[in-house]
Amino acid sequence: MKPLTNAELASFCAQLSMILRSGISALEGLHIMGEDLPDGDGKKLLDAMLACMESGGSFSEAVEAVKCFPDYMRSMVRLGDQSGRLDDVMDSLAAYYRREDELARSIKSAVTYPLVMLGMMVLVMLVLIIKVLPVFDQVFQQLGAGLTGVSGAVLRMGQSLSRYSVVFIAVALLLAAICGYFLGTRQGRSRLRRFATGFAGTRKLAEKIACARFASGMHLALSSGLNIDDALDTVSRLVEHPVVGEKVNAIRHAVAEGGSLSDAIVETGLFTGVYARMINIGVKTGATDEVLRQIARQYDTEISEGMAGAIAKLEPTLVAILSVAVGMILLSVMLPLMGVMSNIG
Repeated sequence: MKPLTNAELASFCAQLSMILRSGISALEGLHIMGEDLPDGDGKKLLDAMLACMESGGSFSEAVEAVKCFPDYMRSMVRLGDQSGRLDDVMDSLAAYYRREDELARSIKSAVTYPLVMLGMMVLVMLVLIIKVLPVFDQVFQQLGAGLTGVSGAVLRMGQSLSRYSVVFIAVALLLAAICGYFLGTRQGRSRLRRFATGFAGTRKLAEKIACARFASGMHLALSSGLNIDDALDTVSRLVEHPVVGEKVNAIRHAVAEGGSLSDAIVETGLFTGVYARMINIGVKTGATDEVLRQIARQYDTEISEGMAGAIAKLEPTLVAILSVAVGMILLSVMLPLMGVMSNIG
């Protein structure tokens, strides 16, 4: 069975949390969830979990057995089983994976839009080069002239494209497959995130995403009953950003040696300014988990606004580039044509 998506994880956790809060056991809850499911992967997943629990296993052991859930969820479910707070853990996990799904959708939308615009630009340019320019070339030849300079070079490029169209179609399909891999698979999205950490235009945004994931994960771990040491150890596996990951490891070592969480965060520079003060106050008042939840939400807002702002700037830029390119091609054809027509007159 394939790993569940963030949306599927959020739905599963939310349903089970609601069932557990109603006083129904996890075993009976899985039976109830399976009644409404049609035959398919979801039904097979629940049947496998039920088989494990009916043979004497706990819910956390059933989650481990099916191999469809991420490491972080398995760790948190194990904690919920041991502490007797499985309903709270599942509710927190539902909120966590819901945020993860929203974040993934935002990133996918932000990447897809420029790719669609670029695709449209390439399509318009290809139509001009392959279909329109040869018509103008025929007109020039009938008038005793021909396309030269920029327009002539573009025409020859269009002829080459037309001649080797099969090769270029194969390249286009390959590029589409690569885009599908990076946007449509878990491994591809992970590699895309690693690329974003080193790219100047997305470096700050990628760091904010990693900080938001850290804050959200710490909120969930602390609110589920983990101490700070265990929470840092569990959440460190969520952070894929190399720079933020190094800071989290530094925080872990500082706390393990007896340092304060707020002091370690400030010293590493993971959170600065208002966020650092919020953590300091949260540690002193015993509300660290709630402060981390607020920080995660604020980061989510900043990420959404940053993506929306980038798209807002990118759209007119791409339109301007397309307009200039099309205008240059048409002018390189129309100006010589006007000269030829004036000479004829």
